[in-house]
Amino acid sequence: MAVHRVVTLPFVDPRACRVAYADALPLPGVRQVAVLERAADGTLDVPLGHDAEAGDATMGAGAAGGLLGLVTGPLGALLGATAGAAFGNALEVQREGEEYAAMIVLSADVRDGTSLLVLDLKEEAEGPLDELAARYGTVARREEAKDFAARVRKAWKDA
Repeated sequence: MAVHRVVTLPFVDPRACRVAYADALPLPGVRQVAVLERAADGTLDVPLGHDAEAGDATMGAGAAGGLLGLVTGPLGALLGATAGAAFGNALEVQREGEEYAAMIVLSADVRDGTSLLVLDLKEEAEGPLDELAARYGTVARREEAKDFAARVRKAWKDA
C-alpha cells in the first residue's frame, strides 16, 4: 500500500540539487517536487517546482458544472462551467496558500548556501528515492503527509 509522504533531501551544492530535481520528476507516485535554495546572504528562493495536480480542481469543477448545466440547455452549460471553474479556482488558491505555508516551515531546514529537494509523493517502496539520494550523496528524510500537514497547521496557528 502506498504511503503519502513529504520527503526532503538536503544538498550542500545547489547545482547538484537542481540536477537531482530533474531525476526526481519521473519517480513513481510523485505529486509535487520543489527546490528550496538559500543564498549565502540568507535569501530564500524556490527556483524550481512541479505540481502534477495543478489545475485539476479548476478543470474538474468546471467540467462538472458544465455537465450539470446541460440539463437547462447550452446557456446553462456555459454558466455551470463558469461557476464550477470559479469554485475550482478558489480551491486552488486555498491550496497554494497551504503550499506557501509548508515552504516556510521547510525553509528552517535550509542553511545559508545550501538547498533542499522537497517531494510530495505516494510511495509504494522506499527504494527508488533512496537510490536517488545515494547517487547524490544525501539521505532522504521522510515524514507522513498527515503529520507534516499538522506541523504546518500548528506553525500557521502559532504565527
